Amino acid sequence: MKFKISRQHLYLLFLSLFFFIVVIFFAFFALIPEGKNYRANKLALRVEKIQKQKYQNFYDEVYKKLKQLQSDNRRIIVAFDTKFSVKKFKKNYQSYFHTLSIKPYKKVKKYNDFTLYEVNATSHISTPKTFYKFLDALNKSDWIVEVNFPIEFKKEDEYIRSSFTMKVYHRKRVKETTPLKQN
Repeated sequence: MKFKISRQHLYLLFLSLFFFIVVIFFAFFALIPEGKNYRANKLALRVEKIQKQKYQNFYDEVYKKLKQLQSDNRRIIVAFDTKFSVKKFKKNYQSYFHTLSIKPYKKVKKYNDFTLYEVNATSHISTPKTFYKFLDALNKSDWIVEVNFPIEFKKEDEYIRSSFTMKVYHRKRVKETTPLKQN
């Protein structure tokens, strides 16, 4: 029995066989090795996603804590940013004293982002209790103030003369940037 195959079918058979062999070589030499690389890369990506999520959770936790601290300490932060004014100081605290004189303040030192001013004040008060009320009010002031000891009290006529030195801290305004949240 003789098979009679036309030339077109023979060409089509050889062409199909050729493409089949090319596909087999492509599968064994390109797809299978790249599939192994793909699985290895997929595993590495999964590990990196887990690490990124861990760092993102840590970032979110720290950021939340930062915002809470900023919220809780808003008054202090604003006080550091408020520049000291002798006029405003006299206006706010003149009521505690019979007379209040303040020597012009001078810049004492510069600490990184902070500037420290020294203020010398002399006042006439009726009782030491008034001075302590002044200190309590100063604690709630618009500035971060440190009253240095010793505080001198001297009796003059019907008033007490007090002399003390204060340091006022002021932070240079730093432009605040909002961090980008990574997803």
